[in-house]
Amino acid sequence: MSHIIHRSLAGTPPVAAAAQGIWITDANGKRYLDACGGAAVSCLGHGHPDVLAALHAQIDKLAYAHTGFFTSDAAEGLAEHLAAHAPGDLTHCYFVSGGSEAIETALKLARQYFVELGEPERTTFIARRQSYHGNTLGALAVGGNEWRRRQFAPLLMDVVRVSACNEYRDRAADESQEQYTARLLNELEQAILDAGPQTIIGFVAETVVGATSGAIPPTPGYLAGVRRLCDKYGILYIADEVMCGMGRTGTLYAFEQDGVVPDIVAMAKGLGGGYQPIGAVIASDKVLAPLRTGSGLFQHGHTYICHPTAAAAALAVQQVIQRDNLLVQVRERGAQLAALLREALGDNPFVGDIRGRGLFMGVELVRDRETKTPFDPALKLHVAIKRHCLARGLMVYPMGGTLDGRQGDHVLLAPPFIISPQQTEQVVTHLTAAIREETEKAAGVQ
Repeated sequence: MSHIIHRSLAGTPPVAAAAQGIWITDANGKRYLDACGGAAVSCLGHGHPDVLAALHAQIDKLAYAHTGFFTSDAAEGLAEHLAAHAPGDLTHCYFVSGGSEAIETALKLARQYFVELGEPERTTFIARRQSYHGNTLGALAVGGNEWRRRQFAPLLMDVVRVSACNEYRDRAADESQEQYTARLLNELEQAILDAGPQTIIGFVAETVVGATSGAIPPTPGYLAGVRRLCDKYGILYIADEVMCGMGRTGTLYAFEQDGVVPDIVAMAKGLGGGYQPIGAVIASDKVLAPLRTGSGLFQHGHTYICHPTAAAAALAVQQVIQRDNLLVQVRERGAQLAALLREALGDNPFVGDIRGRGLFMGVELVRDRETKTPFDPALKLHVAIKRHCLARGLMVYPMGGTLDGRQGDHVLLAPPFIISPQQTEQVVTHLTAAIREETEKAAGVQ
């Protein structure tokens, strides 16, 4: 009997005993091809020798020192690396232990920015429906997944909510892509005006929506329009790149492909590749300047911020990505993955949409392709697909509630950047078989 409070209390998951490259081996010796990076985490796969060497060297020298007394070469080196490779004036880093902490940090930093400017009446964030920003209370509050929020709603702050940018689901048949984008931006501006621009702290959004909807990229011009509105009304643009950032979409930051620079960016997952728990916020000089000339401190902190061992691992991960030119690999393997998925599943009557960027792809499943009607949530199709894939030795990231937190199923793929062409083909072969068999079963096809 396990004494861990596992994600599901119904049983204990298999024991992961070893991992190397793109493979994880359980205690019974079964191997699994990790096509989701756990949760878009393992960007370099497992057991990378350069990262292990960096970890050993750091632990031998200095495993931990509290930031109330010291900084460390590892944390300073990681911050210098990130600042040197971030666009615009994103030059100030704050290191935490994961994505939810990064979002909490971003929210508090944004609030303090306006307090230091003498605008304490700014108390509200704007965020989108069917989004996910983490499980701590502040992050859960700005998130728009109603199923995740429901039982904790009495504890959450109020947030102004606008539509998601989900062209597949929400663009009208008689509406062009440009008209759809304009409609969303008009909705956002009206929400700002209705709330009162002087009350808004920031707009929070995932650049490419991850777990809750399945790798949904923004339409062309959407984020540029968001940036213009934030500038127009003096609102901060906070980008959540916890899942989609750090090279996952083919550029170091996903928003680079949209020609924008946020004021604050939250990151985690691919930052350290799972070798140690780490997340980060990187903020512009504009955001830090009032704190520097005002109170002189950021009123926030955790015991393990700027953890030297975690920072050393993350710096090694980022150096390997840069040295080995892995962003090109992401783009090439991502194009292959997208092409194979569309070839294998494009005509499947139960596949509604195939989307994503780089090695961050989603497949949305539907009961009726013409009407886009989802499968009955009671069937738990995503659970069946996960179970089927695991039986085949394949790890993918299926989720339910794609539409509204309750209805809809999708499968998310986020394999390590080192995946080979042959392994990419293997992923699609096994996933295609699982989707075909489980959707037909759910639809009652004989």
